[in-house]
Amino acid sequence: MWGKRTGYEKEGRRVKLGFESGEGWIEVVNPRVVHVFAPLHTPEPKSRAVEQPNPAFEDCEYRVSERDGQLEIATDELVVRVYDHFYVDIHDAAGTPICLDYRGGRDPFLRRGNVSIAEGEGHEAMRTSGHHKIEVLKAMEGGEKFYGLGDKTGPLNKRGYEYEMWNTDDPSPHVESHKALYKSIPFFITLKERAAYGLFFDNPFKTFFDLGKENSAYYYFGADDGNLDYYFIYGPEVKDVVTRYTALTGRTPLPQLWTLGAHQSRWSYAPESRVLEVAEKFREHDLPLDAIHLDIDYMDGYRVFTWDNERFPDPAELTARLRDMGIKIVTIIDPGVKKDKGYRIYDEGLEKGYYATDKDGVTYVNSVWPGDSVYPDFSDEPVRSWWADHQKIMLDAGVAGIWNDMNEPASFTGPLPDDVQFKNDGRPADHREIHNVYGHLMSQATFDGIREASGKRPFVITRAAYAGTQKYSTVWTGDNQSFWEHLRLSIPQLMNLGLSGFAFSGCDVGGFSHDCTPELLVRWVQVGAFSPLFRNHTAIGTRDQEPWAYDEETLDAYRKAMKLRYRLLPYLYDLMREAENTGIAPLRPLVLEYPHDEQVHEIDDQFLFGSRILVAPIVEQGKRHRAVYLPEGKWYDDRTGELLEGGRTILAEAPLDVCPIYVQAGTLLPAYPDRKYVGERKIDELLLYVYPGSGEYTHFEDDGESFAYRDGDYNEYRFSQAETEQGLALRLEKRHAGYADGYTMIRVAVHGVEAASVTLDGQPVEFETADGNTELLVPAEGGEILLNA
Repeated sequence: MWGKRTGYEKEGRRVKLGFESGEGWIEVVNPRVVHVFAPLHTPEPKSRAVEQPNPAFEDCEYRVSERDGQLEIATDELVVRVYDHFYVDIHDAAGTPICLDYRGGRDPFLRRGNVSIAEGEGHEAMRTSGHHKIEVLKAMEGGEKFYGLGDKTGPLNKRGYEYEMWNTDDPSPHVESHKALYKSIPFFITLKERAAYGLFFDNPFKTFFDLGKENSAYYYFGADDGNLDYYFIYGPEVKDVVTRYTALTGRTPLPQLWTLGAHQSRWSYAPESRVLEVAEKFREHDLPLDAIHLDIDYMDGYRVFTWDNERFPDPAELTARLRDMGIKIVTIIDPGVKKDKGYRIYDEGLEKGYYATDKDGVTYVNSVWPGDSVYPDFSDEPVRSWWADHQKIMLDAGVAGIWNDMNEPASFTGPLPDDVQFKNDGRPADHREIHNVYGHLMSQATFDGIREASGKRPFVITRAAYAGTQKYSTVWTGDNQSFWEHLRLSIPQLMNLGLSGFAFSGCDVGGFSHDCTPELLVRWVQVGAFSPLFRNHTAIGTRDQEPWAYDEETLDAYRKAMKLRYRLLPYLYDLMREAENTGIAPLRPLVLEYPHDEQVHEIDDQFLFGSRILVAPIVEQGKRHRAVYLPEGKWYDDRTGELLEGGRTILAEAPLDVCPIYVQAGTLLPAYPDRKYVGERKIDELLLYVYPGSGEYTHFEDDGESFAYRDGDYNEYRFSQAETEQGLALRLEKRHAGYADGYTMIRVAVHGVEAASVTLDGQPVEFETADGNTELLVPAEGGEILLNA
């Protein structure tokens, strides 16, 4: 397509390239990130993910030279070589190949037989993906592992799979053959023996990814339209790739603390008496809860930004009553606006021309929950501002968060046609270009509206997303099923979402469709307790999925998992603060922390919660034990207290109420006392669990809801420990004191050490010992603690 190179021109951070049949450029984003672009659709990149100004773009020196028929662009970390036909090879600074273009054409494996016969019986026949307008083929050495691409189905490592990026509302049971789901996150990480790197194909049109499925000699990504527009992101570690990718596309902002508590949902809790009944049952059964979600039946005829006056006669009074119980309301909002003259939202949007149109400029109509509906054109800034302003309607009624659904966008009478028109901020586009970013732009508008109306950190949850949506919204994996297979599937889905920049994610605990069994619910809540978004949600017509609807054994096990979640809230909050700063998600695959341990590259049924807690849930019916791989180091069995050597596989016992958990030696773990909800009472006393060894930890404390921490209104503590000849030495420091209403004391609980004496800054202090552990209380300002055995 491109032909021979005809010349180049260095222009700022770009090296513009001429070819016989086109032009393109290599842009040096920073020493480890380069941008490959060709203007096949627009003369300049038009990204919804990479916003400007952008912290990933750094001024850096680079060198350009020509030799042996190639153009070489070199930073201090990378050497990019460009050849005829726009082949691009990337090496490290020492000249070692990292990512090379494949020089051959596509060569799929042979498919035999007349597939029409199979299709006639109802089988879905496998077909090789056709050629695309844009195709980038990369050579494989043979040992590559692939991670990311959001919450696509299949195992953690995507090698040998193919996927499509086309946001799709598909309620059928999700299995490995699903090429597309609700989100389009065209970013993946390649792990090789020598290094890791990421590729972000920033093309909002329908895109295609084949990770060695059709031929093990190459992998490829492509699109039917748009620009050739991708970023190469060098590690060399997996963590480095995630951090650099999220610097480029944005990071999940620190959420309000209550949003990390438990959420309860159903399609639908209505009328308001049912909502109050559920709330009261949570309190009656000593189950912590922070939020109840209202699905579509709270609305008046499914009209967005309205309430059904019969089912919910006084929304403000309802939310106030729930608020007194410590429970907040989150309401669903779909993009489809009912076509209904006299309905204010519809009339306003129609008058101002705020809806998508057909090719003749007539407002496009499809069918969703309200019946005939129109679609706001979120690609246009005035529409986003208008939608943002309407969030105040819900917040004025006491709503604390907004749940965006059906925003692929979904429809009931077939998909939106390709030629539906959008204004696209002054550069008109059709549905093919806007489809994958529609939910992203709706989330942006919702986030901006909540922030403006409340002044607090917005809580937005969305089903559809694109790369960068993590800046505006948390996500869940969509309409799963109450199947054991979907519990298993959810773990690699959440891990790959985290690797794709989505630090705040979860799935419907217990499953959305089908009836959840008691055992499945327990095993699922044991995973949900460690998922950043922790929501039990189920569909209309399914059995009740609240834990008291089952037997006492189920209820007790469910309560145990929920209370563990609430004790770990300060730790999870710290992990979300880390995510805001680095892009690293709380729920992590082992390969993120141990990329050089080949034993963990394919593990997708256990995960890390932060860097030092390993969770190995039971994901099979009837199992009461499982194999667990412990990485290098020493690990404490949270159930037995036993100290175990890592780098091996062990057999863990797991009665129904036990999820195997292991804490790495050297861990310092902040915790809270039992509470029914976030904010039930002020936390004056932080609990600090100490697992002896060498390690350090930074803990963050603020008001849990405002943006004041960005102006310094927070406290930061640094905890460290080391084993010495005298005993275990601890140091607690308050490094930043900007939040006046913080802890007054820290209760230190040292695991596995029964001290003979304890000193604080050289002076003896009172302590207690029990069951081989030591506990003491110190002022929040801390000091030097020495436990003598």
